[in-house]
Amino acid sequence: MSNEIESQMPAQRSKEPDFLTQTRFEVLGLPSEVLTGLKEAGFIYCTPIQAQVLPVSLTGRDIAGQAQTGTGKTAAFLVTVFTRLLGLSQRNAGLPAALIVAPTRELALQIYEDARILGRHTGLSPAQIVGGVDYHKQAKILRQGADIIICTPGRIIDYFKQGIFKTAGIKIVVIDEADRLLDLGFSKDMRYILRNLPHYEKRQSMLFSATLSYRVMELTYEYMNLPEFVFITPEEVTVEGIEQSLFHIDSKNKLPLLLGLLNREDWSRLLIFVNTKVGVGWLAKKLNGNGWPAEGITGDLPQRKRFRLMERFKNGRIKILVATDVASRGIHVEDISHVINYDLPQDPENYIHRIGRTGRAGKTGQALSLACEKYVFHLEPLEEMLGYKIPVVWPEDDWFAKDKSRPISTGRKDRRRSPFQGSARRKEVKRSTRRKTPKEIKRSSHPGSIFGFAPEPKAPAKPEAVTAQVEPAKKKRKRRR
Repeated sequence: MSNEIESQMPAQRSKEPDFLTQTRFEVLGLPSEVLTGLKEAGFIYCTPIQAQVLPVSLTGRDIAGQAQTGTGKTAAFLVTVFTRLLGLSQRNAGLPAALIVAPTRELALQIYEDARILGRHTGLSPAQIVGGVDYHKQAKILRQGADIIICTPGRIIDYFKQGIFKTAGIKIVVIDEADRLLDLGFSKDMRYILRNLPHYEKRQSMLFSATLSYRVMELTYEYMNLPEFVFITPEEVTVEGIEQSLFHIDSKNKLPLLLGLLNREDWSRLLIFVNTKVGVGWLAKKLNGNGWPAEGITGDLPQRKRFRLMERFKNGRIKILVATDVASRGIHVEDISHVINYDLPQDPENYIHRIGRTGRAGKTGQALSLACEKYVFHLEPLEEMLGYKIPVVWPEDDWFAKDKSRPISTGRKDRRRSPFQGSARRKEVKRSTRRKTPKEIKRSSHPGSIFGFAPEPKAPAKPEAVTAQVEPAKKKRKRRR
């Protein structure tokens, strides 16, 4: 942060956190194939979550861990999966032995890529099964056989109901970001998946979540075998390595303040969170209009476009990404220097997930939050959950930058309507555009039709011959003399 902001903030903890422990992977009794993959990836010492989880999970016990993304939990459960599967004396040929469920396609892709790197020497084959990708191609992969299935709930349930995905051989199941799965409405889907797996006494279950809420704990009670709980509290996660600040600002000045912070801050890669997908599109256009190239990502974007945006953000071709909470769990990018909450999250737990995108793997990061009159009511429950007040910074007048972008049209034309226009006028236009019947064509030829009172056409007269046959014969009158 700039010196001006630092001077107004309370002093943070002076002691730098020891992100890596003194526990080395080589002392955990891992197979040589797994150790080789870890060393090639640069993993020598365990993170705190790895040091607490691996000694328990490698014995086959169930685990329920509270850990934020970026603390090494993915490697913790992947190492467990590799080690346990390599140690099995026999497996069902052609059937998957491990199932890893993630809430978003981006997170599933990230786990899949990590599994290919860490398990390249194990001979185990991972497969990614998610929506938005070629349906028949993934079905073919399942039929050919894969050892580890990394999936999202909807697509894997579809294959299960069709008999393509078989669960009889599952020995290990991992539920990653369990709280987010429930937030996205996958509660029934997860219960359906867990009910159709082998009994929890015949498999090992591992569950990880940024927060172990009551809903998440219900899953552990129903579908896990007396799990060992590993806690890393939200306060420890968010404070260590992440410098937070809060700006109280009105809605009209949020964009000028954001533009001013972009000029003042020394940032390399930036992630901005907005509460709505409409707000994401609006803010991305405003940033581009002010000379800050930015892209927006929401949950309803086509899958190929989402992957393409994330790839460009990872390789540095995009420096600013605007996102909603739906897309936040899939953003696993190193070296994000700043996270800005343009809108305070409505769910306090989402604050942890948002700012966890920075300060990953023991690095430092900045988390700036703008509290306007619309979302400031979410600040109190957020700080109650954290257990402390977020340091407040009051911006100076010269911190604001002028918005130089053009006004963004809402997409609807401002048409002034006459008091005589309305539903009757629309019906008249509709009648004028449809094809007329022969009866209407004859009426329109009458001179009075232009005034709207053309008479109804008379019925055609019957032929005389027919009339003479129908009418009764008239009696002849006698002529008086």
